[in-house]
Amino acid sequence: MTTKNGNAAPVKRVEKHPGFFFDLLKRLVLEKPLGTFGLGIIIIFFAGGIFSKFIMPFGMGQIHLLERLQNPSSKYLLGTDELGRDELSRLIYGARISMEVGLGATALGTVVSILIGATSGFLGGKVDMIVQRFVDVYMSIPNFVILLTIMTILPRNLIVMIMVLGIGGGIWGTRLIRSAVIAIKSYTYVSASEAIGSSPVRTLLVHIIPNIMPTLIITFTLGIGQNILAEAGLSFLGFGLPPGIPSWGVLINSSQAYLQTDPQLALWPGVALSLSVFGMNMFGDSIRDLLDPRLRGGVGRYSLSDKKLQQLKENLSAKANK
Repeated sequence: MTTKNGNAAPVKRVEKHPGFFFDLLKRLVLEKPLGTFGLGIIIIFFAGGIFSKFIMPFGMGQIHLLERLQNPSSKYLLGTDELGRDELSRLIYGARISMEVGLGATALGTVVSILIGATSGFLGGKVDMIVQRFVDVYMSIPNFVILLTIMTILPRNLIVMIMVLGIGGGIWGTRLIRSAVIAIKSYTYVSASEAIGSSPVRTLLVHIIPNIMPTLIITFTLGIGQNILAEAGLSFLGFGLPPGIPSWGVLINSSQAYLQTDPQLALWPGVALSLSVFGMNMFGDSIRDLLDPRLRGGVGRYSLSDKKLQQLKENLSAKANK
C-alpha cells in the first residue's frame, strides 16, 4: 500500500500479548512470593515422583535384614525401616503415589463437579431443586466418615482410592460450580446464544464452561492438597492403601511401633506430607488471589499494592484521554 507521494505507508505492528497461563505465571512470580515458593515445592515433589525410578538409591521393596532400623548414614541417607528397606527410596516412591492420587482424584472430582453442578445450575427449576437436595443430604454427613465407610467395603488399591476421593470431592465441589454457572447464565451473550437457536449443550460447553475456568483452576489447585492429605489420613488409620504401596500415610502408619526408638521413620514422611500440602495450599491461594477480581482489587491483605494501584490509575487516565 502506497501514499499519494508514492511512499510506502507505515505498517502497523500488531502487539503480541502473552498467553493466559504465561501471564498468570509471570504475575505469580512478581506479586506472590509465597505462591512461587509453593510452586517450587510442587515442582520438586512432582519431579521426584515422575523420575522416582531413576533417582531412588535402592529398590522400593529391596530388603536388607542385616541392616534394619539403621540411623541415617552415607549409605542410607534417611536410615532404614524395620525390614532394612531404604527410607529415602520409599519416601521418593511415596511422592509418586501422592502425585497420582492428588492429580487423579482432583481431575475426576472436577469432572463430577462440572457434570452435577454445571448441569444443575444451568437447567434450574425442579431439576436443580432435586439435585441440590441430594447434595444437601451428602454434605450433611462428615466427608471423612463417608470415606471410611466406603473404604471398609471396597477393595483397597490405588484405583479405588482415586475413584472414592474423586467422586466424594466432586460432590462437595458442586455448590461452587453451580453458583458460578448461575452467575454466568444471566449474561446477555448467553441469552443471545439461546435466541439464535444454540442448543443447551452447546451453550453450556461453548459459552458457560470456558467462562468459569478461573473457578475450575482454583478448585483444582486447592483440591490436590486436600486429596493428598485425605489419602494419608485414610492410610494412617489403616483404611487406605495396603502396606505394599508405600504412600506417606502408609509409612507413618507402619512407624507407630517404633516412635520411641526410631522416630525418624515417622518424621520424614510427615515432613514430606506437610511440605507438599503447604506448597499446594500456598500455590492455590495465590492463584485464587490473582484470578478473582474481588480479591485482586479489594481491600485488606489481598489488595493491590500502592504502586500497582497508581499504575492502574495512570493507565486508565491515559486511555480516557485518548
